[in-house]
Parts: sequence; C-alpha cells; structure tokens
Amino acid sequence: MTISGNVPQHLVVAARTGFLSAMPTVVLPWQRVTTVVTMGAKSIDLVDLGTAPMPLEDLSSRKIGQDFIEKTLTVTPKDWSIKVGISRNAVNDDQTGSLARKVRGAAVNFQRHINNLIFQMLDAGDAATHGLAYDGQYFFDSDHVDKGGDYQTNQDNVSALALSNDNFNTVWVASKAFKDDRGQEVDHDYDTLIVSPTLYVTASQIVGNPLKAGTGNNDINPWNGMISPIVSPKMNTTAWILAACGGEVKPMLLAMREQPNMIDSTFDPEAPDGGMYNFYFAARYNGFYGDWRLAHLGNT
Repeated sequence: MTISGNVPQHLVVAARTGFLSAMPTVVLPWQRVTTVVTMGAKSIDLVDLGTAPMPLEDLSSRKIGQDFIEKTLTVTPKDWSIKVGISRNAVNDDQTGSLARKVRGAAVNFQRHINNLIFQMLDAGDAATHGLAYDGQYFFDSDHVDKGGDYQTNQDNVSALALSNDNFNTVWVASKAFKDDRGQEVDHDYDTLIVSPTLYVTASQIVGNPLKAGTGNNDINPWNGMISPIVSPKMNTTAWILAACGGEVKPMLLAMREQPNMIDSTFDPEAPDGGMYNFYFAARYNGFYGDWRLAHLGNT
C-alpha cells in the first residue's frame, strides 16, 4: 500500500533540488555526437535532415528556386523512469544525506542511459535494430540515395576495414567525397573517431601521436590534433566509426519530449525499516539516426 501526498515537504524539496542540481553538471560523450531535438508533440516529422543544396549560378533558369528535397523522419519518444527511496527510520536518524546522493545519482543515470542508447545505436547502425535513416536504408549502408534529388548514384558509408593508419586514411578519403542530392561534395569536417576500449590504444596512436605510428622514418602524423577519439564499451571490439561532430548538426538525434524530472512522491507504510518514502523521476526521449553523411562505419 502506498499513500500519495504523505511525504514531508522538506524531503520533496530536497529530492527535487538535488536531482535538478546534478543535471547540468553531467558531461558525457553522447553530447558530442548528438543533436537534441525538443519535441512539442508526442510524435513529430523532422523534415530538415540531410544537407541543404549548394548555390547555383544561373538565376535566369530559375533553378535556384527548385524545391528543397525533404529528408523526413518520424520521431516518437519512449517513457523512462527511476524510483529512489529512503526509509522513515533513516530520515528520523538524520540520514537524509543518503537521499541527496541517490537523487543526484538518478540524474546522472538518466544521462548515462542516453549515452548507452546513443552508442548502442551507432554500433548497430548497419542493421534495423534501432530503426532506419531518413532514406529508408540502414544508417550505415552501401545504397544511400536521396529520393527525388538530382544525384541518384548510390553512396556507401560502411566499410569492412580493420583500424590502421592506411585503413583510416581510406575511410577518411571516401567520406570527404560524400555528395548532396545535387551531386556536390558536402566536405564535412570529420573530427571524431569512435571506438571500443579494445581499440583505444590503436586509435590514440593513429589520431593522437605527433609522429605516424609504426613507420621507421618517423613520418609526421597528419591526423594529430585534427581527430579526437571517443571510447564506448557499447561498441563492438572491432568496430570503429569516423564522424563529423563539430557542426551544428550531428550524426545522431535525441528527440526530447520531457526532460528528466521528479513527477511524484509516495509513502509506503508496509515497507521495512519503518516504511519507505519513494520518489519517482521520469523522462520521455528516444534516439534516432541523423544524416548518414556525418558518419562512416570503418568496421563492424
């Protein structure tokens, strides 16, 4: 049996304040690769995905006014929740500091959950496990094409190359050649290498060593200071992704309908230790794939 509205107000304020105070302090890798989309409805259609067309010269032909090719993706959030409790005896024994630690931990865990979700999606982006890209293909696929665009040649952002100096260069060169729906190179700044912990040492040698690793004549490393690594245990041990994350638009999308917040508090008098004060935190969000040109899967 739970009794709503029977929780001391000072505990409610402490739980809400502690939770909210921890939210802005959390910085995790998902924020580097993800654009947050604030939703105003339970489901929305994003129509501004992909790259805008390049300028055209001939104004008299009025091609400059041709329709922008919409890249549409329907996004719907999911419900997520965390329950935090403290016993009445603990409160009476002046142990409310444990409640503050728990609610701050809950705030951090929402961010960790988003982090796990985003990198799970990236790792599984060569299948339909977490949905598809806006063009109806896997996010990492060999058959990307913008329906209705002038440029209808399939493009490929998935490879099967073990991470090495030469293979990294191959993927970087291929990614710089990605074209928009008019056939113009988008030339994104690929600045991020996403790997598993297993590949972190290799990734660091490739992108963080002033000298080119593995060469006898100590060649200068062109990637030093140009590419930053991100490590996630959600990535397969052999997987690596080259991504462009420095712009306003990023490879992944987080559709946020409701920010994590406290929604309720109850008292359960039948719980052990004199009963339990329970605090409920909830959010509504979900991850989605953005523009496939912003990421290239080097290996699965």
